[in-house]
Amino acid sequence: MADENSDGSVDETETDRYSIDTDEAFASLTGNFYRGEVERTASWRGRLDQTTNWAVVVVGAILTWAFSSADNPHYVILIGVFGVSAFLVMEATRYREYDVWRNRVRILQTDLYAEMYSPSSEADEADWQTRLGDDLRDPTFGLSMREALTHRLRRSYLALLALLLAAWVARVTVFEASESWTETASILGVSGQLVAATVGLFYAILVLVAVVSIRGQTVQEFQE
Repeated sequence: MADENSDGSVDETETDRYSIDTDEAFASLTGNFYRGEVERTASWRGRLDQTTNWAVVVVGAILTWAFSSADNPHYVILIGVFGVSAFLVMEATRYREYDVWRNRVRILQTDLYAEMYSPSSEADEADWQTRLGDDLRDPTFGLSMREALTHRLRRSYLALLALLLAAWVARVTVFEASESWTETASILGVSGQLVAATVGLFYAILVLVAVVSIRGQTVQEFQE
């Protein structure tokens, strides 16, 4: 409360000055915190892009080598499939980390900055502060590994894996027209039919997982 002097002027009490200082400190710390979380989010976003770039480079190198000579074994493409799958798992792990920082940024954007520019009657100031404080005290992943895997699969890796499949089929059929595809597809004594069945089963599972995950709760880069 402010004290009124005998001449009618008003002096700020210690409580008023403390309240002003607290509000200024809160605004300054929130701004600095927001900038820090945006920078961290951008850093993890870069790590995601880096993993995808590695996968693209590996696919390009494998396809170039596999089709450079008929003497080069076709199964190097299948090795590439497993390599890209490993990149998918790595990127899903990074995506879960990225989602933690992104969610903090989105809390500030939707519940603080958006309300400053366009106040909403449904906004609850204590709610976003509580959620943010709880997340800072006890950070948890907002996505399961399955959700992260299926999201990154649909987003980038299904196309890369489909490209490798098409290349492998072309490699064992069109590229080696002088012999049957079953002979070409064989690997170290394993029949071509069994190899093709294994590859087909792997890709059928991938497509099934991608389709089923679309029907469930989807995770998008800018989903609230």
